[in-house]
Amino acid sequence: MENPGYSTGSLDSLHRPSDDDDDEMVDIAGATLDFSSTEDEPPLSSDYEEYSSSRATGMNGHGPSKLVDPLEDPLPGVGTYEDFNTIDWVREKSKDRDRHREITNKSRQSKVALLLSVIDAFSGWLLMLLVGLMSGALAGGIDIAAHWLTDLKEGVCLEGFWFNHEHCCWTYNETTFEERDQCPQWQSWAELIAGTSKGGFAYFVNYLMYIFWALLFAFLAVALVRAFAPYACGSGIPEIKTILSGFIIRGYLGKWTLIIKTITLVLAVSSGLSLGKEGPLVHVACCCANILCHRFTKYRKNEAKRREVLSAAAAVGVSVAFGAPIGGVLFSLEEVSYYFPLKTLWRSFFAALVAAFTLRSINPFGNSRLVLFYVEFHAPWHLLELGPFILLGIFGGVWGALFIRANIAWCRRRKTTRLGHYPVTEVLVVTAITALIAFPNSYTRMSGAELISELFNDCSLLDSSQLCGYQQPTNISETGAGNSLADRPAAKGLLTALWQLALALIFKMVVTVITFGMKVPSGLFIPSMAVGAIAGRLLGVGMEQLAYYNHDWLIFKGWCSPGADCITPGLYAMVGAAACLGGVTRMTVSLVVIMFELTGGLEYIVPLMAATMTSKWVADAFGREGIYEAHIRLNGYPFLEAKEEFDHSSLAVDVMRPRRSDPALAMLTQEGMTVGEVEALVESTHYSGFPVVVSQESQRLVGFVLRRDLLISIDNARKRQEGVVSASHVVFTEHAPPQAEDGPPPLRLRGILDLSPFTVTDHTPMDITVDIFRKLGLRQCLVTHNGRLLGIITKKDILKHMAQIANRDPDSILFN
Repeated sequence: MENPGYSTGSLDSLHRPSDDDDDEMVDIAGATLDFSSTEDEPPLSSDYEEYSSSRATGMNGHGPSKLVDPLEDPLPGVGTYEDFNTIDWVREKSKDRDRHREITNKSRQSKVALLLSVIDAFSGWLLMLLVGLMSGALAGGIDIAAHWLTDLKEGVCLEGFWFNHEHCCWTYNETTFEERDQCPQWQSWAELIAGTSKGGFAYFVNYLMYIFWALLFAFLAVALVRAFAPYACGSGIPEIKTILSGFIIRGYLGKWTLIIKTITLVLAVSSGLSLGKEGPLVHVACCCANILCHRFTKYRKNEAKRREVLSAAAAVGVSVAFGAPIGGVLFSLEEVSYYFPLKTLWRSFFAALVAAFTLRSINPFGNSRLVLFYVEFHAPWHLLELGPFILLGIFGGVWGALFIRANIAWCRRRKTTRLGHYPVTEVLVVTAITALIAFPNSYTRMSGAELISELFNDCSLLDSSQLCGYQQPTNISETGAGNSLADRPAAKGLLTALWQLALALIFKMVVTVITFGMKVPSGLFIPSMAVGAIAGRLLGVGMEQLAYYNHDWLIFKGWCSPGADCITPGLYAMVGAAACLGGVTRMTVSLVVIMFELTGGLEYIVPLMAATMTSKWVADAFGREGIYEAHIRLNGYPFLEAKEEFDHSSLAVDVMRPRRSDPALAMLTQEGMTVGEVEALVESTHYSGFPVVVSQESQRLVGFVLRRDLLISIDNARKRQEGVVSASHVVFTEHAPPQAEDGPPPLRLRGILDLSPFTVTDHTPMDITVDIFRKLGLRQCLVTHNGRLLGIITKKDILKHMAQIANRDPDSILFN
């Protein structure tokens, strides 16, 4: 219940941090942010000031004086939440039920009210339609712009600088198949500057221009993020998970974050850094949903309803990132959502469908596909290949666990040392190192999506890729059915490609650790898939050569005869990509469906399932946290992970506050306290709520009142109600007690009192208490003994207790 944002007894404390607060500036998602700055909808709107001034006539003698009761006359601001606090799920769902009950009752009275109820019911589907359209359009624009800027590092189109390499050469019909990327309309920077594309000087010019453009794009990205939207950095998925669990981070899903993240995501991907755009697209889609929610009253005024929309938006983000609408819905359900009712499932599916259709209409890659690395081969696999697939799962699990530990250690170093004070310098240094090492190797020079596309590709007869550098068949009988080829011995071109891939694998594994978490938008899906795809392709080619030279071995007999197409290296790359992504994120069902939608091959579900489950089991053996849960813990967010089991035998009395050495529990009585005494109690504490008891002697529980609601009501009463002074009595009872004739009028605050707070007894096991907090989304729970109030347990107390049990620093939990 502690909240450093509350420091004084006045309403002004809702807007500014305290002077003696050590944590005014808190590092959130790698960005240093001021609690007092809010870009999203402010906690209190101007309606409150207008409302207060319009009701001040009684105080000025121009109107009758009346007792203020928020139950009869609701106040603007009451029932809302301050920044960096957790919502009350139970109260929000109760508010929505009351609103729905009122609309239903009115709809029976008139046709106009019936029409309004139909519009209210349809508004959710309309909102999903708009979210899908907006997210799909933005994703298409990001894909087109990123493809163009990536090609701009290597050259420019003379017919129009806005064309990328592929589009520039579309109209040229005289090129050969082997030189299909060469056309006079497209010129490299060496051709423009030095007049030639051959020789050492031309290579040096292209090298320098590649580094120049990479540094320029990276600098623009980090400068825009730092200047306009600090929340636009990183992946966004850890914060989205925390927000969906009920936490409030104002501005994280605002319009400036959307604009800057969209622009800087294009720049960051184009700079050549080892990052992807898939994770940040989830953040972009959620920003779209949050902005559109403000156009619909029932979503703007209810935090729980808004989170249902954000859950659907997370599905939309994955849908446009991978062209996988079903996988997106399962991703939202499995990985990010905290509350996912059946209605949200249907709306998520609809929104993901609309987004995929919009992206398909834009056709950003010009191939009628939703992603650059869509593959469509249907070569069969044999049961004995499950062995190598499981090996890839083991590799993915080990690498995922090691990556999480290394990345968290690096990010913690960034937060606790001077390295975190120079984000621009860090981004530029990492970009320069990446560009210097990446350019000589064609597999690290290309973008992550192009690399995965190359690795997933199955070699055909006319394929000129270096990965297809096999010895050519001497006669037609050595070719398989259609355009596919039988297994062939590796030639010099393939061996060179394998060495380059091995070096690219080491490079990607190292540089991704230091890149993820920098102050630019950075996704982890593509780099993880690239690492797995490289390892899978290497293993696939090795298995292919083993089968070619040893087809008489027992493991190959009966299914791999000479001249047959036995092994498909592209399939191994696909399985490896799934294994590594699963090892990092711990996704299972949604990952298999996403990969299935990427490939369009039902026959590969079993290999993908085997590798994904093996990867998860192996990674869980090192630690049960995925990369997103690890970053949530690193940032100190109040997130109760549903996957984490609580197996300690402690009781509620062991965790509740106050402890034996703490001061007595701060509480209010239902009558007898004055306004001055209440304000003094509020001013002397930092708690965001107070229990209300019958009296200090009996301490029988009556209810619970939030600090914010209390401050707003007292401040408003001083402006509205004549005679309210510090000596006025504050009453939470249904009927005001008799007052002296010459005394000031009482202040009735029963309307802001929660009369049904959740309580547990002092001997309730903590595993049950933790389940109650998880499943009901509670902010706090009161502890009683025979009806007498003993203490309080907050979500922060539970997280600190769990951290102590796990031998972690309990003070790492920054928020409540």
